[in-house]
Amino acid sequence: MTTPETSRIQLAGTSGKPSQELMLLASNSYLDLANIPELKKAMADAVLKWGTGSGGARLTTGNKTPHLALEEEIAKFKGEEAAITFGTGYMANVGTISALCARKDIIFSDELNHASIIDGIRLSRAKCYVYKHNDLEDLRSKIAEAVNVNGQKLGENAAEKVRGVIVTDAVFSMDGDLANLPELLKIAKDHSLLLMIDEAHATGVVGRTGRGLAEYFGCEHADVTVGTLSKAIACEGGFVAGKKQLIEFLKNKARSFIFTTAMAPAVAFAASNNLRYLENHPECVQKLQSNVEFFCKALQKAGLQVPSVPSAIVPIIVGDEEKALLVSAELQKQGILISAIRYPTVHKGSARLRASLMASLSTEDLEFAAQKIAQTIQKMR
Repeated sequence: MTTPETSRIQLAGTSGKPSQELMLLASNSYLDLANIPELKKAMADAVLKWGTGSGGARLTTGNKTPHLALEEEIAKFKGEEAAITFGTGYMANVGTISALCARKDIIFSDELNHASIIDGIRLSRAKCYVYKHNDLEDLRSKIAEAVNVNGQKLGENAAEKVRGVIVTDAVFSMDGDLANLPELLKIAKDHSLLLMIDEAHATGVVGRTGRGLAEYFGCEHADVTVGTLSKAIACEGGFVAGKKQLIEFLKNKARSFIFTTAMAPAVAFAASNNLRYLENHPECVQKLQSNVEFFCKALQKAGLQVPSVPSAIVPIIVGDEEKALLVSAELQKQGILISAIRYPTVHKGSARLRASLMASLSTEDLEFAAQKIAQTIQKMR
């Protein structure tokens, strides 16, 4: 790309060919906040004040007032007591899971969880039980199996002090579906387990004002809520929100927080500013949700079997890996950039186009894209 990431981008030409303008259906910048003039100017002003870097780790010399202000803003936005920020969402997951769990502990993980969750589990060395995707009966079965195999109770109050944690994505990044937070909360409570959710694709997207799964379902929060500032918030960094005790623990135990340079203070300032903008403009979230609903219906009307998703990710199943690549390449020729996702990111035989929508797309854009996608897939069958 030779232009900023927005709903229309320019792709550099190759082999002497001119650059190409494309409609972008493959961005995680769901609200297109990165291109709002007042937010860009605020970040530019922050660089002039704070410089281009932080100069140290948070626990040494890197801690600046914009970092603290950002964490207060995240906690407020998420309705939690406190928050902690990391360099990336990946670092937030890896650092949190490996801090909370050790070899003696047990983790229950959805089979479609993000790679950062999987890597955090591996680093923790805890025993992991993988349950079928969004299958709560299978989760209950895995919990019973873990208790029987280990011969001990789970939870902080157990005499053996074995910590049990359920961890799941909030929005699954390749399917666009949601974890059932109310039922997961009940299961966690019934079995004295901690519940951790990753709201990377939910923050700024799900819920009436984009505050995530708890707002969407109208229920309590998970014990540990992880998120990112690099998608709908259009900045950089990851975070964890929860009780003050949890956040103080992570400050002193999460290695991906302790042993790394702090994010640039100008970036922290910009993330705070973007979050406040989102709080003051919930219509951005509602426009995105309206776009998703319109696009799903347009695809269905055009003859494609796609789910009506509650997130900004619309999976369009093609099946064959090679065919998915051909469809994506043909759509690029027609002015649409949409990613082909295939094995090993998804199971063999379930290759797909992964449409991720932006609030700045018009209904005319979406109608055009739906027609072209349907025609191209049907032509290759």
